[in-house]
Amino acid sequence: MESRKHSLIPSFLYSSSSSPRSLLLDQVLNSNSNAAFASSNLEKSPSPAPAKTATMVSRKNFLIASPTEPGKGIEMYSPAFYAACTFGGILSCGLTHMTVTPLDLVKCNMQIDPTKYKSISSGFGILMKEQGVKGFFRGWVPTLLGYSAQGACKFGFYEFFKKYYSDLAGPEYTAKYKTLIYLAGSASAEVIADIALCPFEAVKVRVQTQPGFARGMSDGFPKFVKSEGYGGLYKGLGPLWGRQIPYTMMKFASFETIVEMIYKYAIPNPKHECSKGLQLGVSFAGGYVAGVFCAIVSHPADNLVSFLNNAKGATVGDAVKKIGLLGLFTRGLPLRIVMIGTLTGAQWGLYDAFKVFVGLPTTGGVAPAPAIVAAEAKA
Repeated sequence: MESRKHSLIPSFLYSSSSSPRSLLLDQVLNSNSNAAFASSNLEKSPSPAPAKTATMVSRKNFLIASPTEPGKGIEMYSPAFYAACTFGGILSCGLTHMTVTPLDLVKCNMQIDPTKYKSISSGFGILMKEQGVKGFFRGWVPTLLGYSAQGACKFGFYEFFKKYYSDLAGPEYTAKYKTLIYLAGSASAEVIADIALCPFEAVKVRVQTQPGFARGMSDGFPKFVKSEGYGGLYKGLGPLWGRQIPYTMMKFASFETIVEMIYKYAIPNPKHECSKGLQLGVSFAGGYVAGVFCAIVSHPADNLVSFLNNAKGATVGDAVKKIGLLGLFTRGLPLRIVMIGTLTGAQWGLYDAFKVFVGLPTTGGVAPAPAIVAAEAKA
């Protein structure tokens, strides 16, 4: 039982429902609906002082049972928990990026050839005229595979590093500097995730921006390797890190903050009293707003990635010289805001929906009170 308690980290978020303190709280809160059960258990333990009982009840919003559902058996921060988060990341990133392939295709071509693809509407018209409906999904296979691998690492390692850094900081400092925990955890996860994504991203951009290069992943990958070697697959890793690390830091930190603010200011009831449908709606809304911020901070690097993966032997200096500093920040930005906002909202919605399906709580929304955290640290 003690090992189970230690696995529920950070301790100020969850505690084992079988601990004496949680059992006493449950008895107090459920005394009206289950008086016989409560009285039989209270007889076995000394009656608490009135002041202590009041203190325990006041902690209702912060001391909650372990977020598992009977029969599903996934314990927070267990190997099964990380496996569930990893699989949820595969679903959320792989499926959503594949779905918006037409938008991504137009965006990449606007970045590479702005004189031909002058706007979103004209870009779709040109692709329809030249390649037909099938052309809108060119590169969907490397998109699905690459972003599935990235999503697995992004979400799985984020949960791991968030707990790891929380353990290092301790409950009091974690509560005080929680945004730094979110930033550090997401940045660490994205470093790994981009190593998994980079080869697929290189092939995807080449397939999408050079008609006739290849039909997709099966023939595009060997052609790319033959042309530039295996090292060429990671030519864009630096710019990819430059795009994705700020993007992911903004994605997770802003999402956690926005969701917390929604539950604090916009919804009258505590999160654990809200329906699952409402919680998932909050996840989508928080994800969409976070996605807008993500698109803005990561857009210059996105232009660099598209340019470098399209032009053989090109350098960052070549990209800046041709696109210009202003172009790095603005070229294709409106479309990317729409795409990334929708994408990020859908990703958080799918990710949290899968977590709910397997019996886990949705992400974010629990803000411990400093006084409670300090008391927990001294206990």
